[in-house]
Amino acid sequence: MTKILIVDDEPMILEVLEAYFDKEGWDIYFASNGIEALKKSREVNPDIMLLDLMLPDISGEEVCRLIRKDSDIPIIMLTAKSTEDDVINGIVIGADDYVKKPFSPREVVIRAKALLRRIKKNVDENPMTFNNKELVINPIKKEILMGGKSLSLTPNEYKLLYIMACHPGRVYSRTDLLEKIQEDGAYFEGYERSIDTHIKNIRKKLEVDSRNPNYILTVFGMGYKFGGKQDETDSTV
Repeated sequence: MTKILIVDDEPMILEVLEAYFDKEGWDIYFASNGIEALKKSREVNPDIMLLDLMLPDISGEEVCRLIRKDSDIPIIMLTAKSTEDDVINGIVIGADDYVKKPFSPREVVIRAKALLRRIKKNVDENPMTFNNKELVINPIKKEILMGGKSLSLTPNEYKLLYIMACHPGRVYSRTDLLEKIQEDGAYFEGYERSIDTHIKNIRKKLEVDSRNPNYILTVFGMGYKFGGKQDETDSTV
């Protein structure tokens, strides 16, 4: 059964969301502040989290940063903040989706289900290796190995890398990539600038020198492409 942790300090919002997710048959857990959210996330190990940004103790942004240090749990932010910069900031710290208050509970359910579908969807069962096995992408484990070391990517960062790695050399515009990571997300309001943020974060984690990347290359005026050379024979990792 799918487990969801809802973090918000407004009892009415918790009550409404509980009713909608209960209809879906999900196990529902609650937290009304940041400290409780961090504790519950460790105890419950939820499949997905709804996280309000304006909490009474520590901010939702800080909660997200702390969770991202050791977990890639899908996080949908709930907030009254609505500017593009607010959305970009949420993405920078590791959020996977962003819902503006006031919102439709049905929309939140749709987004949560769509996000989980995207993450769980396995297109290819075999690991892909590049540059003499320097980089290994394992779709089943959702694992990225660089020089034998595991990289911690957010769900959207992983999906962007995987999409481009499946077609080395193919140029993707920002719009192309935005549509790919949101392909199941009805009602999702995205911004092309978010792709630049994801790419920057991937490079920091993946590249030896993020300013002179070998894998995620910029095609000026067009977008991005994957520059790794796929090994002729990929072995199971």
